[in-house]
Amino acid sequence: MKIYIKTFGCQMNENDSEVAKYYLESEGYEVIDNEEEAELVILNTCVVRKKAEEKFYSAIGELKKKGKKIGVMGCGAEKEKENLFRRGVNFVIGTRAIPKISEAVELIFKNKKVAFFDDYLNEIDYKNILKRNSKHHAWITIIYGCNRFCTYCIVPYTRGREKSRKMDDILEEVSNLTKTGIKEITYLGQNVDAYGKDLNDNTSLAKLLNATVKIEEIERIWFLTSYPTDFSLEIANEIANSSKIGKNIHLPVQHGSNKILKKMNRRYTIEEYIDLVREIRKIVPDASISSDIIVGFPDETEEDFEATVKLVKEIEFERLNLAIYSPREGTIAWKYFKDNIPRIIKTRRMAYLLNLQKEINRKLNERYLEKEVEVIVESESKNGFFFGRDIRNKIIAFNATPELIGKKVLVKVNKITAGPLYGEIVKIF
Repeated sequence: MKIYIKTFGCQMNENDSEVAKYYLESEGYEVIDNEEEAELVILNTCVVRKKAEEKFYSAIGELKKKGKKIGVMGCGAEKEKENLFRRGVNFVIGTRAIPKISEAVELIFKNKKVAFFDDYLNEIDYKNILKRNSKHHAWITIIYGCNRFCTYCIVPYTRGREKSRKMDDILEEVSNLTKTGIKEITYLGQNVDAYGKDLNDNTSLAKLLNATVKIEEIERIWFLTSYPTDFSLEIANEIANSSKIGKNIHLPVQHGSNKILKKMNRRYTIEEYIDLVREIRKIVPDASISSDIIVGFPDETEEDFEATVKLVKEIEFERLNLAIYSPREGTIAWKYFKDNIPRIIKTRRMAYLLNLQKEINRKLNERYLEKEVEVIVESESKNGFFFGRDIRNKIIAFNATPELIGKKVLVKVNKITAGPLYGEIVKIF
């Protein structure tokens, strides 16, 4: 049996696909990289944005035309559940039921429609899930779900409430991964800073980072995604005290107006957010702060938008993920707020912020010119260059060869753009 897994969405979905692959291969199924040759295609779905949801519905239609058997997992499965059977799907696996995926595959080939939605997360055998899509980097989920219930967000409904893994279990997984050549890891959670709070054993993300640093073979550690009121300055201290922890903190603000933040149910003011960034930069002076912003939220006035513009200029984010608001069925905003900002205004505001961020990016990137930075080589890009990231998560492109992937090199930056930097390797470690 040949199976292809198509992954949409976030890094957590990527990790979930790796877990699904482990369970399928453990039962003798062949997971391949070619959709055309597969008898069964599993769609690991995302519904955070309307466009993402439309993509996976479109994929279902295309697969039906090709006569493929179809499985759906991820947030789309959790949101639509058995309704997906009406679209021709053969099985549906909820976000916490991945260990049941082999059983689902077995049953559909007995011509049964299958759906699993209970919580089987405690059954996941992470210490033995050692195959990763990368030979040197691993995504590692440390906390599931989110308790924040921002009014625009579907995640708490599709991923459930926060549930942390035991710290010993995580560290054992990391240690085992190093034996396969993994030297770079990213800890994942919808709200990664909340890690450990539900365990009631004094565990925290800061303590996990401190313990991970001591694993000698690990060269670089990242974590995603932070929530402002859960971010502890203890985390910033761990970053400052270690050369292994990435000096990039992704801290979604979502808006610059207190009125809109309250409407979004973001539990901080813009003044508190700015104070937090200032405190982080005191502790980690060269910290790279990135963020997310939603444009065109219901009732967003020009004054509200200008507050966001002011924030972006003041903070000078290293990277900004911008999204136009779209109502997500089932959320508070979808139920109670009118989507009353015309598309033309949303688009104009989005374009303005995109251009502003490009200016900021170019300005910040100029600091890198003629600078030598350590980079772990990640992959080859379509334009023939190889690329990697420095400790501040800055993408740098350069000429290299495939055998350098996963290795640390010293790159001298000699060209600046508003996006990636370009340079040349001056040393291989």
